[in-house]
Amino acid sequence: RMIAFLRGRILDKQPNLLIVDVQGVGYLVTVPLSTFYDAGDAGDEVALRIHTHVREDALQLYGFLTLLEQQLFERLIAISGIGPKLAVAVLSGIEPGELVGAVHRGDIARLTSIPGVGRKTAERMALELKDRLAHLTVAAETGAQPPVSPGEQLRGGLRRPARRPQCRGRRGGVSPHAGGCMSAPARPPEGEPSVPLGGTRPA
Repeated sequence: RMIAFLRGRILDKQPNLLIVDVQGVGYLVTVPLSTFYDAGDAGDEVALRIHTHVREDALQLYGFLTLLEQQLFERLIAISGIGPKLAVAVLSGIEPGELVGAVHRGDIARLTSIPGVGRKTAERMALELKDRLAHLTVAAETGAQPPVSPGEQLRGGLRRPARRPQCRGRRGGVSPHAGGCMSAPARPPEGEPSVPLGGTRPA
């Protein structure tokens, strides 16, 4: 049987990968960066919607915190030339709602700004996804999620920390590299003395 859902504790996490401990069994799950950042830290409980991808030589699990992310992933891999690896890269390089909007508008420039997506792939996405995502457009534009089941509503109590700032690459996509984004420390207001790291403001 296919695995459709996992609930357990995060044993380890790396960008695009989570190891989820479910009653002593560790499942290696590939996730987009949006899910990676929102899933919590090692030791936290997590609930993931799972797409099981079966190949001749492997059985791979792809996990998502939201129904919208899973729906987009499954529609992406249905397009010729887009496999699970590229679909994860797409969802790591653009917010789900923004992806729906870009497809709906036929915004090839925005789609090609996602790392790994060339013009031909972007054109196929815009053409083949538009009708398939029609019912998702309103939810994405209003910031709402598609309807969820009572079980998902119960799982909503799991802690989901605020998403980290996105790291933008040279082409405008999210950087796939490890770690969070480092921002420069804020400068003090005009006329205010700066405070040394770990020190106190002079009197």
